[in-house]
Amino acid sequence: MKIDRLVSIIMVLLDKKRIGAQELAEMFEVSPRTIYRDIDAINLAGIPIRSTAGVGGGFEIMPEYKIDKTVFSTADLSAILMGLSSLSSVVRGDELVNALAKVKSFIPAEKAKDIEIEANQILIDLSPWMGNRHIQPYLETIKAALQNRRLLSFEYTAHHGNRTVRTVEPYQLVLKSSHWYFYGYCCHRKDYRLFRLSRMSGLEMREDTFIPRDYPKPILDFEEIWAAMQTEVKIRIHKSILDRVLEYCSCGRFAPDGEEHYLVNFPLIENEYYYDILLSFGDKCECIEPLHVRNELKRRIYDLAAVYGDGLLT
Repeated sequence: MKIDRLVSIIMVLLDKKRIGAQELAEMFEVSPRTIYRDIDAINLAGIPIRSTAGVGGGFEIMPEYKIDKTVFSTADLSAILMGLSSLSSVVRGDELVNALAKVKSFIPAEKAKDIEIEANQILIDLSPWMGNRHIQPYLETIKAALQNRRLLSFEYTAHHGNRTVRTVEPYQLVLKSSHWYFYGYCCHRKDYRLFRLSRMSGLEMREDTFIPRDYPKPILDFEEIWAAMQTEVKIRIHKSILDRVLEYCSCGRFAPDGEEHYLVNFPLIENEYYYDILLSFGDKCECIEPLHVRNELKRRIYDLAAVYGDGLLT
């Protein structure tokens, strides 16, 4: 449920005497069912909205109710501002600017300083430190395609460097573990797919429009699947890479081994990604057991050394 949409619906109801569910749905590009859920949420928040059936019917704020700027608490407004500000750092657009302006209009002058302090206590910046410069313009293109129900075409690089040209109906932008994806129906595969933006090139919004489907939600939680696939390996690491290893496992898996090293029960899935993680720790990490993982790492290290030849350093 989008907080900025709820706030916008409240503003519309304040401005209009009565408005129908279908009109609201078209205004916010959602289904009437979503509007009914939003209205229920607004009612639960303490703003009484009355619905009238029949010709000329619709939703309206009950005439005897007078909304004022105290309807949102300091904590409510701080949370809303924090969320909208974090989105505006990566997804730009007039609607976010307008939503921020509307929320700020609810802030009483005497509470403005307190709300500003609370909103600034947590900073969420979703923009990357460095990386693919196409991500930001691609976000804007996908966002425009979502709003206008236009097809997207691009070249996609999958695992092992396989490249294919795709035409996709876009349905969702997804931010998962600091990476941007978009979810849509691939006309090439005849199925729903999750595409990582950093693997896309030549993204274009086509003139062709599409009729939206009732799409299944993307599967984003693989914790149970990964837990079944994981095996524990024991690694010995130097303290200088402790912070890096903590990105992949908790402190409870670490045990001191002298003054300079730690023994770590590291959760490993035996695939390219996880072997690359262990190798990225360089000579500050040694796999102790099991033997077959240790031998696989040795094989990969020998293969890497062979790329540079057998001679001495020069």
